[in-house]
Amino acid sequence: MRVSKRASAVALGAAVALVAAGCGSGDSGGDSPAKTDGAIVIDGSQPEVGLVPANTTETGGGAIIDYLWTGLVEYPNEQGANPKLAVAESIDTKDSKVYTIKIKKGTKFHDGTEVKAESFVKAWNWSAYSPNGAQNSSFFSDIQGFEDVQSVDPDDDGPKKAPEPKAKEMSGLKVVDDHTFEVTLGSPFSIFPTKLGYSAFYPMPDAFFTQGADAFGKKPIGNGPWKFVSWQDNVEIKLTRNDDYTAGDKGKIKDVTVKLYQDAGAAYNDLQAGNLDFQQQVPTSALAGAKYKTDLSDRYIDVPNAATALIAFPFYDKRFQNADLRRAVSLAVDRQSISDKIFSGSRKPADSWANPLTPGAKSGNCTSCSYNPEEAKALLAKAGGFQGEMVFYYNADASHKEWMEAVAQSVKNTLGIEARAEGVPTFAVFRQQINAKQMKGPYRAAWSQDYPDVENWIGPLYVTGGSSNDGSYSNPEVDRLYKEATSAPTVDAAHAKFAEAVTFVDKDTPSIPIYFYGQQSGFSDKIKKPELNVKGEIDLESVELK
Repeated sequence: MRVSKRASAVALGAAVALVAAGCGSGDSGGDSPAKTDGAIVIDGSQPEVGLVPANTTETGGGAIIDYLWTGLVEYPNEQGANPKLAVAESIDTKDSKVYTIKIKKGTKFHDGTEVKAESFVKAWNWSAYSPNGAQNSSFFSDIQGFEDVQSVDPDDDGPKKAPEPKAKEMSGLKVVDDHTFEVTLGSPFSIFPTKLGYSAFYPMPDAFFTQGADAFGKKPIGNGPWKFVSWQDNVEIKLTRNDDYTAGDKGKIKDVTVKLYQDAGAAYNDLQAGNLDFQQQVPTSALAGAKYKTDLSDRYIDVPNAATALIAFPFYDKRFQNADLRRAVSLAVDRQSISDKIFSGSRKPADSWANPLTPGAKSGNCTSCSYNPEEAKALLAKAGGFQGEMVFYYNADASHKEWMEAVAQSVKNTLGIEARAEGVPTFAVFRQQINAKQMKGPYRAAWSQDYPDVENWIGPLYVTGGSSNDGSYSNPEVDRLYKEATSAPTVDAAHAKFAEAVTFVDKDTPSIPIYFYGQQSGFSDKIKKPELNVKGEIDLESVELK
């Protein structure tokens, strides 16, 4: 994500087509880091859990982790561009099943220890081992031996304990030497190298294994261009430039404060007052009539974003286990009206299960995404109606109130049921309730792709046990077709199988795509126009002071 447009060309193994063409190392291409120091303040949100890459699935903590770490590959700032080498010197394969990965010599963690092959292997094994409870564990399911390090809780957090897994390490990981390791997958998967820039695959220092995840997460040690300084809950996280960074571009500024806001309007006021230097998304109130353009003059960025806003269903609540009911709710949402009235046209009504900016995504494959009151009413009747009140939940510390209320009102008006929206005070509490499976109604969700491939919109969200399958949706046909896709010999063949899997997702409607994001960011007059990475986060290495 931190690869700049200045990245120089470098070759990967020829068999890895997705990352071979036009790749870059992430080096500055001969540009020397700026000599001037300085500090900026950017907006953020309280991380849900400690800053451990394999255990972070939300954007508040995820953004910080992306600043602190660098992976084997990185994703250029241009949407849909091929990954580029970062810590990896090469990724070679002859059959898309066995990958030999060489890492660059001399790259270091922030505590001065060297990043070695075992830094990846030990981290991946820890993350996949189910007793450790890493939320991103499922990302390692492609690797041979993953099933052996997993065990299933017989009564889902009840009094019985899950048995110990058969093994503590995956058989598909092997350290060859200090700077080389081998990955053997359960079956060929040509998209695997594309995934390796996601945070779940970041390396971890020895300190992580000696300190433990809880202690380490409060004072993380990464290997990226920014180092952790301090964290004051719900107030700020401070970072500073890593002057010893060699895996890519160094920052031109010295210090970064991530101010943890609980209200987007307050952040916007600080931006206008010069107390904030970057806000990733201006509040909904600033979109009306493109008010932000007047407020900020030329200090804004307006771009599409590979992210989708959704409403998710809690499948553990029996009231929402009927597919006809879920489809009825989806067909009852007037997405165009929400786009026009709430977002002044800055969001596009969603009509597909993966954002159209994603490689391999198919447009128009959500058959319940159109507004169809008559069909919605017929499906509700077929489902036997809905008893009681349907409450739509959202986190109230960001600009979600207006559109969530519009969704609830549209459902109420169309289906004639009692429906309303209710805010949960903070994102951290909201996520805690979701992870504890305590949601009592449909709830706001969003997905911003972790890496540029449609697989990322299926595996984590809709495969049984997926890292972000928070509502506990499960369909054996989706699982089967997903597995066939990940075993396909070519990218095109994989995408075709993923498309088949999506047809079953579409019939089940486990969530409701509402709109495709457009991003309107604002920045202060003390900095030049910054770049955004593929997640829409500010590319800190691109920031220059005037």
